[in-house]
Amino acid sequence: MKSTKIALVQMQATFGNIDKNLSTLEKFINEAAAQQAEIICFPEMCIQGYSREIPDFLLQSIDGEAILFLKKLAQNKGITIIAGMAEKCLNKRPFITQVVIRPGQNIDYYRKTHLGNSEQPYYQAGNEIKTFSTEKTTIGIQICWDTHFPEMTTILSLRGAEVIFAPHASPTIVGDRKAIWLKYLAARAYDNSVFLAACNLVGDDGNGRQFCGGSMVIDPKGNVLAEDFEGKQSMLVVDLDCAQINAIRERKSSSMANSFFLANRRPEIYKDLLRIF
Repeated sequence: MKSTKIALVQMQATFGNIDKNLSTLEKFINEAAAQQAEIICFPEMCIQGYSREIPDFLLQSIDGEAILFLKKLAQNKGITIIAGMAEKCLNKRPFITQVVIRPGQNIDYYRKTHLGNSEQPYYQAGNEIKTFSTEKTTIGIQICWDTHFPEMTTILSLRGAEVIFAPHASPTIVGDRKAIWLKYLAARAYDNSVFLAACNLVGDDGNGRQFCGGSMVIDPKGNVLAEDFEGKQSMLVVDLDCAQINAIRERKSSSMANSFFLANRRPEIYKDLLRIF
């Protein structure tokens, strides 16, 4: 990994107003590029706004106008864009998708693999865990509910992910977002030797939902590098120093302080993980 600057946006997305939401994305992309950020991540389903039930006319395709608009921005500004949407799937339920748009490359995507109980009647789950390479690092994505499955974080790390982005659409009624994230995201980062960067929708979506917001970056030792829980639309820009993670991953030191725990895994005794209970 090379040192990388990232931007996280806690965004107020208005449900159903794609043009307004894209204008918000454009504003923050311009600001992030001006601050020389190399990757910017927006929350889950920020393009349409989050809802369990989305009318067909709001569903977006990977090669649709909204994503092509973001592709042009990524190219013009030289920044990788990670943004969430409800993805159209012909004659099937939509996916909850995070597009990954890198300058000069084809549009890529990750489809949420672990749906919340309330999402399952309306969406279909993706079936692929993916990593994405940029010029300076390899990234993975876990969307909201995905982050509660530690096996997924481990797989991403084993496949080379150094930074894992966790875009959320968590409403205020769920509870204190900072307290919830600190219960488990620090452990995900520490046990798997990754940077973990989470962001959430914020504010009133105009459709009866209130989102609590929040942005947080955790380093590979489980320490909080930066956070913003002021409950308003904002962008957090953070420099990720490669020295720490490289020392751990390359195992240059025998010190327990720089242990790459995954190197000592024993998959042969983890067979119960494959059982369906």
